[in-house]
Parts: sequence; C-alpha cells; structure tokens
Amino acid sequence: MSLNPKNALNFSGGPGALPEVVLNQVQQSIINVPEVGLSILGISHRSAWFEAVVRETEDNIRKLLNLPDDFHILFLQGGATQQFSQVPMTMLRGKKHAAEYLDTGYWSRKVVTEAMREGPVKVVWSGESDGYRRLPTEEELTFSPDAPYIHYVSNETVEGLQFNRVLGHDHVPRVCDMSSDFLSKPCEADKFSLIYAHAQKNIGPAGVTIVLIRDSVVQNGTKDLPAFLDYRRQIEAHSNLNTPPVFAIYVVLLVTRWLLNDIGGVEKMGEINRVKADLLFSILDNSDDFYHSWAAPEHRSDMNVAFTLPTKEIEAAFFEETRAADFSGLEGHRAIGGVRASIYNALSVSSVEKLAGFMQDFQRRHRK
Repeated sequence: MSLNPKNALNFSGGPGALPEVVLNQVQQSIINVPEVGLSILGISHRSAWFEAVVRETEDNIRKLLNLPDDFHILFLQGGATQQFSQVPMTMLRGKKHAAEYLDTGYWSRKVVTEAMREGPVKVVWSGESDGYRRLPTEEELTFSPDAPYIHYVSNETVEGLQFNRVLGHDHVPRVCDMSSDFLSKPCEADKFSLIYAHAQKNIGPAGVTIVLIRDSVVQNGTKDLPAFLDYRRQIEAHSNLNTPPVFAIYVVLLVTRWLLNDIGGVEKMGEINRVKADLLFSILDNSDDFYHSWAAPEHRSDMNVAFTLPTKEIEAAFFEETRAADFSGLEGHRAIGGVRASIYNALSVSSVEKLAGFMQDFQRRHRK
C-alpha cells in the first residue's frame, strides 16, 4: 500500500524520511506486530520478542559494517547530545593530557563546549575563520601522541561538509560523531574506538542513538559514573538498563533489514547516495552562481546540500514555490539560513531528480 506521497519529497535535515517499505511495516506494527499480535507501542521491553529484536539489530549492524568482535553495540537514549558529555566523562575525566577536537561546524562547536566541562581540551583545527565552508587538509593537522583521544564530526549537517578520510593515528583512540552519515556508505569502523550516531537521519526515527564502542574503552574508562551514563552498565544490561525506546529500536531493525535485503549493503547505498548528490551539485555548478554552494567543492557532503540564492526575495519565492509543489524540509538551518536539501538514505533518486528539475525551471524563471 502506498502512503502519503509527500513523504517521498521530504528533504528535512532531521528527522529524515524513512523508506516506504519500512513505513508500511511500521503502519502495520502500530496495530499489531505479526509475530506477537500486539501493538508495537504496547510490547514489553522485557519480552523475549524484544530481546530478539535487539540481537538481530546488533547482528545486522555488525554485518553492514563488518564490525570487529571487540566492539559492543548499544542503543541508548539522550540523542547524540548526551554522547557529547558521556564520551569525555568516560575517556577524559581525570586525564592530564588534553583530548583533541576538530571544530568544523555548528555541531562540532557544541561538542567542544561540552567536553571542556570534563577535562582539558585542545582544538587542533577550527574552520571558524573561513566561515565553516571547508575542512582541514592533512598538512594543517598535527595530533599529539599523548592525547586520550581525538574527536571529530564526520558530516556537518548544517554546513554540508563531509570527511572522506579517516583522521589521526592508530595509536591514539579515534572518536567520531557519525550521526548524519552513519550507514550511508562504507565505513572503516575498525579504525575507531568509539562511534556514535543518533538514528533520525539515515536509520530510524528520533529516540535512539547507536553507540559502537571497543571493549578496551569500556575497560579503561571512568569507573564511578551514574549507571545510566556508564557504558559498562549499559553493556551488561544489553541496552535494557531502564525502559528503552522499543518503537525506535524496532524501526532501526526494519531499516537495517532494508539496507541488507533491498539495497544490498552500505557499498551499494553509498553509490546511490553519490548519484543523488551529483545530481544536485551539477545544478549548482552549472547555474552561473544563481545557486551558490555553501561548502567548498572538495569538501561537500553527500548527505546535506547547502546553498544560497541571489537575494532574500528570490529565496522567499523559492520556498513558496517548493512548498506549493509538495517539497518539504528545504529551509536551511537557523545558524546559516539559505537552503538545505538533505538527501539521506531513504530519499530516492527519482525524488532528487524532481527537485533538480524544479531548480532548473526556477532558475530559468527567476534568472533576471
């Protein structure tokens, strides 16, 4: 059964769109989950069925990322924002050497602020002077061998900047916020010590955050944290220390099944996402600056295409006409304004083609 067609044109920065096949399954589960005969909203988190959901979702993520055996997978609450604090609570508290952070955009600035509450922090590079329009080159980065860890955001959702390489050195733990490109393409997960990603971009609804954490980080981390903020306790409870977001985790399960069985894995997903991004960047690059990309070409994101138009009046007309054409979620983040087309996993190539066609037509009509 086909659901609301406007879902196919949801370019929101988050929560993002979900695949139609998943939405159909979710619709059914609200009434009853076939294996249980109860609504997903009323199934106990202590049930054998939910334990199986958690196990399968973990297994699917391991399979999609070829995750090493020494990683634990957690499904936590509090969003990525909680991880801004929980990571330094675990890995920085009590340390004499500074953790090293990159300041590459809106979200990494927030991460740095929270980390400073827990211990010494060094910002090894900042894009502030360039208006957060680019990322650092290798030559601009120098990391200390004594740092407890390095931290960076793989994809800056607001500015549309994305790293396509792994930073740092293997002898210093790497921590990465992958919230907006997790499972959107292949990831060298084995090179990281901790990866976290809230679900509501590519892999599910708001309410659950996936944390991949090496056992060495767990064993060496701070020992006197409250249970809810202690990775060790969460692992012992198998992500069930307190009532978890059953519905959100179930939807993540359905999305991982879709990635494995319908898409064919993250390598294929990455190829599809590259096609979508190329479609929109081609419009920007061939518009004679009518559409002006926020990010430098070499650092553009495959997930978030941020751009501006010649005047505020033309921008207002753009939003008015896109809404009339059933496009949604194209308003840029309040931090920088402009337009932002978020093309997460569930946005189809045909949906992006429709937006590209609209943009070409809009340019012809408003060029002068």
